Amino acid sequence: MPIMRFDHVGVTVENLDRAVDFFVGLGLVIEGRQFVEGDFIDTVIAIPDSRTEIVMVRTPGGDTSVELSSFVRPDPEPGSPDAMANELGLRSLSFEVDDLQGMVDLLAADGYGLVGGIGQYENVWRMAYVRGPEGIIVALAERIG
Repeated sequence: MPIMRFDHVGVTVENLDRAVDFFVGLGLVIEGRQFVEGDFIDTVIAIPDSRTEIVMVRTPGGDTSVELSSFVRPDPEPGSPDAMANELGLRSLSFEVDDLQGMVDLLAADGYGLVGGIGQYENVWRMAYVRGPEGIIVALAERIG
């Protein structure tokens, strides 16, 4: 039984509204928002008596989503908001954009800065890492070739 498709990436945050605003600002659209609790979630994540609020955001016209969740209980555990690309674990979410500099400028106006700089891979891609809310790194790539 092979995997049928890639569905979503889950990101746990403390400030759900700020994370939603960030991803909507990138151009993703909100699919839904709800609280999840009970036997199902307790079984899946192995945290008894948990309650989390989840917002699903989707790429426009796409079939892939980002699940943003914030725990009501238990309290969230701190992560490493300054994690760099060589630290183990999920480090970035990547999106293709049609105007890299414009997107970087838009995010900078909202207080989100580059991790490094804008790099170019041969004559194919321009790419930058932007650190969003709570240390989330978003890779933005523009096809140029």
